[in-house]
Amino acid sequence: MTLAAVSDAGPIIHLSETDSLELLSAFDTLLVPETVYEEVDIGGVPDELADLSYELVEADKSRIGADKLDAGERAAIAVAEERGIVLLTDDLAAREVASDADVEVHGSIGVIALGYGRGLLDRDEAVSRMWTLQRETSLFVTEAVVERGIQILDEQ
Repeated sequence: MTLAAVSDAGPIIHLSETDSLELLSAFDTLLVPETVYEEVDIGGVPDELADLSYELVEADKSRIGADKLDAGERAAIAVAEERGIVLLTDDLAAREVASDADVEVHGSIGVIALGYGRGLLDRDEAVSRMWTLQRETSLFVTEAVVERGIQILDEQ
């Protein structure tokens, strides 16, 4: 099965904070809207991003009119909707808008679970990275979400 996704800035930033950016290679195709890349660049593009295979794409962010979203989130949702691919975001409002548009959404916890499912790391390492996301990064994620992520690992 070929997996394609477009990422918002959140997963790039949060996975980088846990030295887990390589897990984005679990996707056969990874797209990053130029607007998202510019947002990530404000804080400094992680060096590990250069090691990943991804494509910078233009997006018509005006297609998504949600005022509560920033330009990068709107661009990523537009690309996901347009191409029928997975959206990677850690933003709750972006998840809601994307879900309303019938776009499949996964966050950083889901990327770690996918990395486990694709054999990029073992269960113990996946669990450790999920807890690290919750405890040591700028991502706000509840213990319940981490526990659900661990449950997903055990269901694979």
